[in-house]
Amino acid sequence: MRRREFLAGVSATGLLAACGSSATPSLPPGTLSGANDTLGHRLRQRDLPAPGETRRATVAIVGGGIGGLSAAWKLARSGCDDFLLLELESEAGGNSRAGRNEVAAHPLGAHYLPLPPREARATRALLAELGVLRGDPDAAHPAYDEKYLCHAPQERLYINGYWQDGLWPTLGIPKAERAQYTRFQDSVAELRRRRDAAGRRAFALPLALSSREAEFLALDRITLRDWLLREGYTAPGLHWLADYACRDDYGTSAAQTSAWAGLHYFACRDGEGQVLTAPEGNAWLARGLARTATGRIQPNALVFRVEQGRKEIICDVYLAAEGRSIRVVCRELIWAAPLFLIPHVFAAPRREWLAAIKGAEHAPWIVVNLTLAAAPQTRAGHPLAWDNVLHDSPALGYVVATHQQLRYAPGPTVITWYRALHEESTPHRSRPGSSPGKLLQGRDAWAEEALADLSRPHPEIRELATRVDIHRHAHAMIRPLPGRLWSGGRGSFESGRAGIQFAHADVSGLSLFEEANFRGVLAAERTLTRLGVSYASSL
Repeated sequence: MRRREFLAGVSATGLLAACGSSATPSLPPGTLSGANDTLGHRLRQRDLPAPGETRRATVAIVGGGIGGLSAAWKLARSGCDDFLLLELESEAGGNSRAGRNEVAAHPLGAHYLPLPPREARATRALLAELGVLRGDPDAAHPAYDEKYLCHAPQERLYINGYWQDGLWPTLGIPKAERAQYTRFQDSVAELRRRRDAAGRRAFALPLALSSREAEFLALDRITLRDWLLREGYTAPGLHWLADYACRDDYGTSAAQTSAWAGLHYFACRDGEGQVLTAPEGNAWLARGLARTATGRIQPNALVFRVEQGRKEIICDVYLAAEGRSIRVVCRELIWAAPLFLIPHVFAAPRREWLAAIKGAEHAPWIVVNLTLAAAPQTRAGHPLAWDNVLHDSPALGYVVATHQQLRYAPGPTVITWYRALHEESTPHRSRPGSSPGKLLQGRDAWAEEALADLSRPHPEIRELATRVDIHRHAHAMIRPLPGRLWSGGRGSFESGRAGIQFAHADVSGLSLFEEANFRGVLAAERTLTRLGVSYASSL
């Protein structure tokens, strides 16, 4: 289960034009792209023109990532068509967005969705609507379209110069360490089965349905690494996998991640291990949501001021493509953009909002798409897995865009290499010992780092590469640091207020597709209730 909610982070959509330093002779051509930070940073400059036009909508949705698109999906499916979705980038989708070239579509962010548990009812309903989930969405184990189920081999680990199946390090691991693997897996299986007196799972997805018993919530006050050591887990392979899982799902090391969040990664699902994926990653899911909002999405729209009056809410919006501002007046507002923007946009942010935002950190990510003349080879000559992880690497490995085509014959392909900058929080604030502003280094530097990392298992990678395209996510996902999930700070956003609901995955504190989908649908249903519109709940 790799790089999953990276889905529900900042609404960073739309490729920028190629930028950065020009390619050196030793590098293939490519682009450097990412969120429209130039437009977004104008919030600080306060140099935007005054609105010259007023538009009205019953509901305004700010942010077109998965949370905002899910809110639009629920409104439209309930017959509420008078809404306007305001998206900063040139297209909606957030971190679930894709690129395409002459070889294949490929992800620019999130690239898979694990089979959702029964509690994730909205996500299952979406999959059923898209024809991917077959039969009853509430079945314990529904059937899924084989086209989207990840084909075998699903994942492999490169360790000590060899490839092995699966991600638990097994090559050369002593029996005593393997015994710790078994004990940990048994403990996780027990956590999956645990229910509290109210029947709630210890670790549910969405998080809001989880148990509130003190023994579980106490796990949020320590790190996953400290929990492992406290429980007597010392096996290096187990610590490596725990660290990899945290970097993969949260952009944060096990020594920085809440133990509750770390155990949630392992225990919130039924243990099937299957995932849904496509060459373009999760872009097919974003497009499925966006279809219901056709004609009601305003791209290149920077919301720079929000003010709530007695009966209406005013949103001042800069339309970058037109170089002018408009005023959107609405009855209800769904805020589906990252929460850290609130102090820069809201005219009178509530004190509890500012307190909840204080101390939050977001993980930067780099996504590198390498177009190759042919698939790289493994030492044993086996076909590549879909997900290929390098054990001794600060990166998270790579996925193969053409894997779902079952095309093992020689031919071009695209592989997507992921690097979570767990050592940095934002491009402006680095952790001690990290390289300041590593995210902001140029295209050539990132291309060299990716090629050097991949050349260890694939010495021929430089000769195969015909393009290297870099995509940067400055605020990709909120970090579940100790104390951030269950300290009470999120409550003011979870409950919202009259006229304003919050729909970003930041509200959950876990940047997962199912969390963003849940938050968007919940915000929409609360809005429908306030508007007096009847609906069948998706939650």
